Amino acid sequence: MPSRTLSLNGEKVTVEAEDDVRLLWVIRDLLGVTGPKYGCGINVCKACTSHINGKAFNPCSVPLSAVKESDEITTIEGLADGEKLHPMQEAWIDQDVPQCGFCQPGQIMAAVAKVRQCRKEGREVDDAAIEEIRNICRCGTYNRIREAIKAGAENM
Repeated sequence: MPSRTLSLNGEKVTVEAEDDVRLLWVIRDLLGVTGPKYGCGINVCKACTSHINGKAFNPCSVPLSAVKESDEITTIEGLADGEKLHPMQEAWIDQDVPQCGFCQPGQIMAAVAKVRQCRKEGREVDDAAIEEIRNICRCGTYNRIREAIKAGAENM
């Protein structure tokens, strides 16, 4: 089986896996990082949303072969700065967002990426920008998610 080195949450890790294995399975099953959740496996629900080089992506739809050693993959586990939570994570707690919690890691990662994108483009993090986030929450906590994104953006 081929060996491949990745950068995950700031650490270089080496895995043995075939090139066609989806990155989500490498992250969860081979590396034991379980923040990104498996929901659909076809890039629709976005429960697995993580970052690659600072941009949101869904590892359920990316084969291992598409990831370069120089790519920086970040999951919810790599978002905090040690014991200090990221401002978006703090906002999620303050706004009491989670209900079941399953989609929350992906929601937070999508929100952080959207705030960064908006700032880079000189746009406000307003309702229209937030609507561009397509992560599914089966519990329907979208109003709290929206408020948390706005609050988290203020502190990022």
